[in-house]
This record gives sequence, C-alpha cells and structure tokens, in this order.
Amino acid sequence: MLKIETPLKKEEIEGLKVGDEVLLTGTIFTARDAAHKRFMEALDNGDSLPIDLAGQVIFYAGPTPAGPGRTIGSIGPTTAGRMDPFTPRLLKLGLKGMIGKGARSKEVKQAIKDYGAVYFAATGGAAALLSEFVQGAKVVAYEDLGPEAVFQLEVENFPLIVAVDSRGGDIYVEL
Repeated sequence: MLKIETPLKKEEIEGLKVGDEVLLTGTIFTARDAAHKRFMEALDNGDSLPIDLAGQVIFYAGPTPAGPGRTIGSIGPTTAGRMDPFTPRLLKLGLKGMIGKGARSKEVKQAIKDYGAVYFAATGGAAALLSEFVQGAKVVAYEDLGPEAVFQLEVENFPLIVAVDSRGGDIYVEL
C-alpha cells in the first residue's frame, strides 16, 4: 500500500499506476453535481472558484449529517461519470485528483493524461466505513446545497485504488 499526502505532487502522480492501493492523508474537498454546476457558472462569469484547485483532490460525495460525537456522517463515492462534462476544465485549472466510483469518459481520460492527474476509486457501499478515515469536516462553499455543499475534509489513510493513472491506464478496461 502506498501512502501519499495532499496536495498531490507531480512525482507522486507519475509514480502511480492502475490498480495501486493508496492510503491518502491530508485535505480533500467534496463536490457533486450541483457544486460542479456552480463552479462552471462562476468561471463563465469570470469569477474565482471558492477553493484553490492547485494540487487538490475532489471527492465526488455528499456526506450525511454527523451523529453525536462524530466528525461526519456516512460518506461514500457517487458515480464519477456525472462530473465528466465539468472535469477537463477543472483539471486545466490545476485539479490533480478525483475520487469517485465507476468509469470515466474518453475525454476525461485524455484530460487526465494531458494535465498529469489521477482518478481514484473508493469502495461503493462502504460509506459508513469511509467516514472513519475523516478527521475533520467543514463546509467551505455553497452551504445552501446541504449535503451537496463543498466540504473541506481532513482525511487520514483514506483507502483508495488508482482507477485511471496519469498515462491513461484505466482499471475498468485493463483489469
């Protein structure tokens, strides 16, 4: 198992290959469909995004509310393909990692190669377990979206698998 930290560095990304098991530690951000649409609206209007994407990782997830004594509720990956229309533009702005489930489009895989990024798969159906790896959580943008707001998460040893590497290798095709 490889241990890596955010923000992701070029050398780390280049060293990852399809099927590698990774434990990710550091700051990541959640963003689902509604947040991605707002990102695009901001960019179309010439505005800055509410978060700096340089070297960062977006987790396609919307957490449930935290129970008593908990940092966060269940938090599992959503289908990444729904973010495909927005992804190349965010990669161009410096996004280096994405976490979700399911295959990515040909255009996204090309953008991952072009911009030296990586797509990680998180285990679907394990949202309660994944919440155990979240040490801190706070809303940083679009609070009105509820669970689809952008959350800043502090994760420790968050378990992932490299699904699309920076050379375009694709776990859904190769393995």
